Amino acid sequence: MIFKPSVVVQPKSDYFIALLGKWDIRLIPDVFHLFLDDDAVNKIKSHKEVFVTAGKQTLGIFIPDLKQEKKLLLENIRRYSAKFPKNEKNNGTYSVIYNAPINESHLEELCIALGLNLYSYDYFLTKKEKSNENPIVYAPLSPDRLKRISDIVNSVYLCRDWVNHPANHLNAPKLAKEFQKIAKIAPVKVTVLKKKEIEKLKMGGLLAVNQGSVDEPRFSILEYKPKNAKNKKPIVLVGKGLVYDTGGLSLKPTPGSMDSMKCDMAGGAVVAAAVCAVARLRLPKHVIALVPSTDNRPGFNAFAPGDIIRMMDGSTVEMLNSDAEGRMILADALHFAKKYSPEIVLEFSTLTGAAANAIGIYGMVGMGDVSDKQKKKIFESADKTGERIAEFPFWSDYDELLKSDIADCKNIGGPVAGAITAGRFLKKFTDYPFYHFDIAAPAFIQNKFHYLPKGGTGFGVRFLVDFIENY
Repeated sequence: MIFKPSVVVQPKSDYFIALLGKWDIRLIPDVFHLFLDDDAVNKIKSHKEVFVTAGKQTLGIFIPDLKQEKKLLLENIRRYSAKFPKNEKNNGTYSVIYNAPINESHLEELCIALGLNLYSYDYFLTKKEKSNENPIVYAPLSPDRLKRISDIVNSVYLCRDWVNHPANHLNAPKLAKEFQKIAKIAPVKVTVLKKKEIEKLKMGGLLAVNQGSVDEPRFSILEYKPKNAKNKKPIVLVGKGLVYDTGGLSLKPTPGSMDSMKCDMAGGAVVAAAVCAVARLRLPKHVIALVPSTDNRPGFNAFAPGDIIRMMDGSTVEMLNSDAEGRMILADALHFAKKYSPEIVLEFSTLTGAAANAIGIYGMVGMGDVSDKQKKKIFESADKTGERIAEFPFWSDYDELLKSDIADCKNIGGPVAGAITAGRFLKKFTDYPFYHFDIAAPAFIQNKFHYLPKGGTGFGVRFLVDFIENY
């Protein structure tokens, strides 16, 4: 689906959401006055949401508490959008009125969240429900601001679609073709390396994981380099593109644990969608995304626990668990990133169950060795967008758990600190400021959570856009 909001600067009476900075009944259309009893008025005055329906129109009244901390205020505004009841007579139409002295960024966040809340995945439904993808925004928003909202929301939609597509419709070659389509809608150069080129580069980690698959691997490079780029060195994004993960020969043991493994390429989807958004917005930043992709299956000559894998950088890895495959393909991508002498590398992956178990769907686990200034920017964007980070320690002590007797290192660290040892494994293949984001839990969720839908969420795209824009 495509999000195409329209704007009307001077509202009339056919709207149904009011975002008000203070209680003023004069801002409410006359048709709704009959439905505002004392209880409704008291709720409004006490900063509680009220929803009133009159015919085909539904009015939602929300008075934000402007005294709240900024990050809480923005998140509450976003979450309000998800509370709005669907008006069947109105076919789920969303309209927004901005009629109070509230910061324009607050309105933008509300509109983005409304767009995120409208998303539906119906590619394989033979009977599709009617939905309105063109909400009317009554607000003092410029066309540029409206386009920005649309570009961000549609890039998140793109990410969600990719993550939701099943593996029999989106294997590694098809995922690369999806990335190539970005060049038709944004000024992004997309280069796709096929198996022979990957073999020439000696990407041993990616090739090893691919040994059990009937489909060839791909390595996608997406580059946005505007003439007015302010950064001399590129910002490089790396994303895991595991289109399906059985665990390989270390088959996933828990019943049902493979059901959602089509989402194991969410990291790759996030970084590709983020580059698309940055290019659509024409941000003056040089950005590159790298996505190694394959599936991980136990067929053919699947790599086996105990195998020694020679990586692209020439080092050797004792592979002791084929279900720790994501770090193997990412390691080659991180080494490949060195050729760009990057300003900073941000890597996204659904990497470990340990991260998911530690903090649940409420945020992403982060760790790395960037400068204090860079880390400050990372956390500012995370707080602003509501795509929060729980930072784990990144101490070198954990490297002891990755030592091998017969190779340079192992691909797993044992039963403790699994999310951290995964991050430390990746660090071995870097020589630049590096930050690792484990999005195993929020990338794909089993039930709707506020404005995040069931299934693929696109978690991380808005964070990256904000970080790149303000870096």
